Amino acid sequence: MSGATQTLAFRLLQLNRLKKAVLESEKALNEALYADLKKTPEEAWATEIGFFMNELNYTIDHIKSWLQPTSVPTNLLNQPSSCFTIREPLGVVCIIGPWNYPFQLLFTPLIGAIAGGNCVVLKPSEFAPTTSKVMQQIINSLFPDNYILYVEGEGAQVLPPMFNEFRFDHIFYTGSTEVGKIIYKAAAEKLVPVTLELGGKSPALIAADANMKVAARRIATTKFSNAGQMCVAPDYILVPTAFKDVLIEELIKAIQQFYGKDAANTEGYGKIINNKQWSRLVQYFNDGKIVYGGKSDASSLFIEPTILTDIKVDAKVMQDEIFGPILPVLTYDSNEEALEIINRHPNPLAFYVFTSNEATQDYWLTKVPSGGACVNNASWHLTNHALPFGGRGYSGMGGYHGKSSFDTFTHLKAVMKTPTWIDPDLKYPPYKGKGWLLKKLIG
Repeated sequence: MSGATQTLAFRLLQLNRLKKAVLESEKALNEALYADLKKTPEEAWATEIGFFMNELNYTIDHIKSWLQPTSVPTNLLNQPSSCFTIREPLGVVCIIGPWNYPFQLLFTPLIGAIAGGNCVVLKPSEFAPTTSKVMQQIINSLFPDNYILYVEGEGAQVLPPMFNEFRFDHIFYTGSTEVGKIIYKAAAEKLVPVTLELGGKSPALIAADANMKVAARRIATTKFSNAGQMCVAPDYILVPTAFKDVLIEELIKAIQQFYGKDAANTEGYGKIINNKQWSRLVQYFNDGKIVYGGKSDASSLFIEPTILTDIKVDAKVMQDEIFGPILPVLTYDSNEEALEIINRHPNPLAFYVFTSNEATQDYWLTKVPSGGACVNNASWHLTNHALPFGGRGYSGMGGYHGKSSFDTFTHLKAVMKTPTWIDPDLKYPPYKGKGWLLKKLIG
């Protein structure tokens, strides 16, 4: 309400202070991310810290232009007025982060919230406690509580009282669809707008003309990154029956090239976040035939990269978002058959099609509504800040990254400015006898 957060100078100062603090905390963040998820410094930079820095630098470079009023045409009825739009802060926003990318998925939306001129409540996941502590130290060392408030604790205990006692101007949630529904319902009680970054079963469809080796490598590198705990990881593969064996052969080659034949002792392979998730995942081994992998160890929260075949479409592994290093491979003999399987879980967060034919590409991009998509790639679309990232339907609503983050955390206000040097009577009552003129001006 004071307006302190709204000047360009203030916003730039906070973004640059945040940048400096994160870089100074890189070692502590690396150690924390390894403790929570066994991420190496290289993976931590690529998927967490460096990802954040790329977004932050882009915002710092462009925020001045984003804050400029944008002129729009003025229709004949309103001449000689001038019309433009401006972006104004939403107010006090709440950002709720998940555990799988605990730093990136909490701090990247924060960039947009600061750039938008808001005050912020940050709620990290309680399931990545070591990283949460480092993030708390960063925030508390930089910002007063009445600007950015860092709130720890179990979500089910912390969030309901906040939502009941205070009306946020926006809630930004990243996490499961189940919890997303609860957030959405609570927000609806007070007409609070939301951004929901959820998940779903993101399919990878292999066409008969695809490069099987390249497809296997690109699917494997994102499916088994962070031990499969990625919202846009390919959830399952659909491949023509005739190419099933060759694809699996290439997948195995890729897995062994990336993680060796003993992933348990590979430095670059992650771990499952906790016992609850580990126990959930190993149950999926019973839903198909293990053609590669299948090893697991509860004591180290390890699950080997695993490929499943011979899976029924109504098996449990095909009902849930897997969110782990288990990759079902299903076959199809017609586009209609593949589409029927995909449509069992509509609106995936991402859809991946591998083909060398543009007509095939266009067919699948048209037939499968999804939050985002890649052609001959998987998951990497989210690394381009020029592309909005988000879901649709069951996989969420709203988007962010780059300017889309700034847009998410601001309101687009329409403004008309009318001069006083001319004030014709025709715009005022009585309107009798002016119908012919109104028809010329309006219509």
